[in-house]
Amino acid sequence: MLRTALRNVLANKARLVMTVLAVCLGVAFVCGTLVFAESSAAAHRAAASKDFAGIAVTVTPKQSGPGAGGEQAGALDDALVRRLAAAPGVAAARPAADGSATLNGADGRPLRAGKAWANLAAAYVPGQDGKDGRHPLVAGRAPRDGAELSVDSATAAAGGFKVGDTVTLATDGPVLKKRLVGIVRTADSRVTAGGTLAVFDKATAQELYASPGRYTSIDVYAKPGTDEFRLAETVRALLPADRAEAVTGTAQAARQATYTDTLTRGYQKMPMVFAGVSLFIGSFLIVNTFTMLVARRTREIALLRAIGSSRRQVVRSILWEAVLLGLVSSAAGFVLGLGIASVLPGLLSTSRDRLPDGPLVIGPLPVVAALGVGVGVTVLAAWLPSRRAAKVAPIEALRACEQPPTATASRVRGAAGLVLLAVGGGLLVSLTGAKDASEANLRNAMFGCALVIVALIVLAPLLAVPVIRLTGRLTGRFGITGHLARENALRDPRRTAATASALIVSTALVAGLAVIGNSTGQALDRQAAAGLGADYVIGSRGTMTAIDPGTQARVAATPGVRTAAGVADSTVFTGGAVRRIAGVDPAAAGGVMRLDFAGGSLKDLGPGRIALSATVAREQGAVTGGQVRARIGRNQEFTQYTVVGVYADNPTAGDVLGSLADVQRDAFLPDSVQRILVRADRPAVSRTTEDRLRAAAGNSPLVQVKDRQALVDEAAGSLADLLTLMYGLLAIGTVVSLLGIVNTLAMSVADRTREIGVLRAVGMDRAGIRRMIRLESVTVAAFGTLLGLAGGLSGAWGVGSLTNGAMREYSLAPPWGTLLLVCLVSLAIGVLAAAVPARRAAALSPLEAVADR
Repeated sequence: MLRTALRNVLANKARLVMTVLAVCLGVAFVCGTLVFAESSAAAHRAAASKDFAGIAVTVTPKQSGPGAGGEQAGALDDALVRRLAAAPGVAAARPAADGSATLNGADGRPLRAGKAWANLAAAYVPGQDGKDGRHPLVAGRAPRDGAELSVDSATAAAGGFKVGDTVTLATDGPVLKKRLVGIVRTADSRVTAGGTLAVFDKATAQELYASPGRYTSIDVYAKPGTDEFRLAETVRALLPADRAEAVTGTAQAARQATYTDTLTRGYQKMPMVFAGVSLFIGSFLIVNTFTMLVARRTREIALLRAIGSSRRQVVRSILWEAVLLGLVSSAAGFVLGLGIASVLPGLLSTSRDRLPDGPLVIGPLPVVAALGVGVGVTVLAAWLPSRRAAKVAPIEALRACEQPPTATASRVRGAAGLVLLAVGGGLLVSLTGAKDASEANLRNAMFGCALVIVALIVLAPLLAVPVIRLTGRLTGRFGITGHLARENALRDPRRTAATASALIVSTALVAGLAVIGNSTGQALDRQAAAGLGADYVIGSRGTMTAIDPGTQARVAATPGVRTAAGVADSTVFTGGAVRRIAGVDPAAAGGVMRLDFAGGSLKDLGPGRIALSATVAREQGAVTGGQVRARIGRNQEFTQYTVVGVYADNPTAGDVLGSLADVQRDAFLPDSVQRILVRADRPAVSRTTEDRLRAAAGNSPLVQVKDRQALVDEAAGSLADLLTLMYGLLAIGTVVSLLGIVNTLAMSVADRTREIGVLRAVGMDRAGIRRMIRLESVTVAAFGTLLGLAGGLSGAWGVGSLTNGAMREYSLAPPWGTLLLVCLVSLAIGVLAAAVPARRAAALSPLEAVADR
């Protein structure tokens, strides 16, 4: 039977190509996402470990306690470096003066300011050879004094810098301008993942981040054969115990690896989620293809039975075919999957979050998955229909190719589909009261969505008749060809459902994610800029930094600015919790804030009078005209304040509104403002106006000028990037699904070549044949699209319940334009999928078509 299997595989080249393509695509998508997930995780871990390669112990100052002053910062000096370098087992001791610096790009805009945690700065510390092994130069030279600096190559590329340029930057104070004298290379994962790096000479870095002659850390390198834990004990004995501490390099690397894994956890989990989705798509595509393939060969199987082959031999022959096809397709799919994994990092990186570079990591899981999907699923997909076909009596199979399902089989299918639908729908309904999007809730939502889609696929043969009769009224307008197209689709509901199933899956995924993405985007827009009546927000990075006092006057005098209202941001302790308070001038704030007062008004603010957000008022039981005790900023004494209004929650005003004078008096930075809300003339938002505002703010990288869209993008944060990642992976999945549709439709049309020959023999012309097949394809595509939309919208509703618990402004907002486009694309795919087979069948002579086997 092995020779029979091999002969059958090679007998029909077109059928072989379509089958191999189906298996290859399924394997490629699964392996590609798995390799990408492992490679991405490994790149983050490798980048973190490179930072501490060779470092045995790191010495850092202890955190200052109350009243400690700057003594801790002075613990790490050159004398300590020399003592550590002379300790037993120490090969070298490298001091460091590290901190943060935000740079302006060549266009004058802050460079990657969204990653303030990764705007790094360091000292260039040459070794005995005059080179800094941590920051090796790739161009130019090292900085020598306070007027010079170097940057890493990625920062230079992102900022448009070249050696000799003047770079504008800020650390935690005034704007600095320095000449770029060199380009360095770094392996710090915070930089390779999208941060920036500025390198100063040692004296300048000490002055900026420690104090003259002092360091922020000292890295100790061990001699060969020295145990780092024993060396750590030796180093601790040399340290002032109350001012410095020692940590092993292994512990440091583990800390940073944990840190970067936390920041990029979504990027590592999302591909794994889509690997599961791709496993479902790929497996279903293979099962669908082999089901149609074996059904088409029912007469061939019956002939083998008639000449003496047993049921076991027939099944074994088909399984050998599946194994051979699976092995070849798995190898090809695995190679294609590696290609997908290699291009995904570049496609899915954004300007704010670049995925780190690294080699492809091919672990055992992708290999096992390739064999499992390519061989295991293929054999299973061939085994089930082959057993069913082998059970049919030879004479009955030779008499008719199509075996209609029994009433019992239809009832079992209907019951199974309803049970799956009830369980999946029940899971989604149970999530309506969820308060957050925890991992357990997300797993339940995904499982519920999968069950709903599987239920629709199981019920598809039963739903095909009523749905196609409804949609067939449109095709009936095309005359006899439209009527035949509808009847052909209705004649074998199982074949129609099998052809439409791939479209059900892809449409459900696209529609569901489109609804979730659009709803999330609108919620972010409402949530991020709610209450904002200004066109621009000029802000510092928090309550511990401030905008230059003269900036507000310069902004107000900027051409195109109608109103510039300063806001003093600070903290307020009231009701047993720390809240955010915004100090405003009531006369100016009315034009730049949109406040919905349930009681009182903004104009009543003044000394000793505050307004509360609805949430704070409800938690404290406060009402307009009542009293609350609170203390603002650095003030340690509670003060009695009168509540003059309660307003609807919004992020622009924060939790509490106070008078500008009250907040500035007690703020951590007295008499300062942290935001300037700007109302501009029309057109409100333009590049010219933004550039003028930046110039008025002194072009400081620490001061951000944002319009409404920038605020929304900032609020989206990693969620927006994860949506981008999700859409990118979904695009690959959609391509796989659509190619699968073409595959199954082509097999379906090829299966009916004899029928087409009969139509040609009774007088239908070639144009009519092509029109009939295209209309049938459109009918089947419309059926799959409708079920897919139903599954996608129900899944979006279930997942949206989780989002609504975590995001207050979330509400289901279907993007009707996108959904209409999905429908049109699905119908177009149906037409394209049938074009080539229809043209081939229409070109045959009637006698050749009738004789086709």
